[in-house]
Amino acid sequence: MDTSVASSPYFNVFLASQVRENDKGFLSRDLTVRDLLEGQWHIHHVFPRSYLQKYGFQRGRYNQIANYVMMQSEINIAIGALPPEKYFSELWEQCRNGATHYGGITDADQLQENLAAHCIPEGMDAASVEGYDTFLQGRRELMAAKIRDYYETL
Repeated sequence: MDTSVASSPYFNVFLASQVRENDKGFLSRDLTVRDLLEGQWHIHHVFPRSYLQKYGFQRGRYNQIANYVMMQSEINIAIGALPPEKYFSELWEQCRNGATHYGGITDADQLQENLAAHCIPEGMDAASVEGYDTFLQGRRELMAAKIRDYYETL
């Protein structure tokens, strides 16, 4: 899954696995991946494109399938170019104090389930640009396992 094409069959199979599991959209409390595919959605870079560009990353490095998640457009806009260590930290804070900034998840267990459904490796609240390659590798492994599980149900 070391590829940079969002319309890649690998990414589409990953989305199909999420539809089969009835996964919610990234950071969504209510809308499923299926709902998003049928309506208004965005591909979000977990490590935002403009954030990585500031560090000299080229298109092929930031447009990795393992850096993509499907989410509601308003959540994507709210996150914008924030570094992942900032917005993930704020997501956990959102669960502690109930004041929402990104999506409607205010329960830590629900947030953990959402991150797991999107194959986000643990520790993203401390993820910096130096950890980008480690993030990609960890997420690729989790995504491959989810795709394998989906394949085995066919």
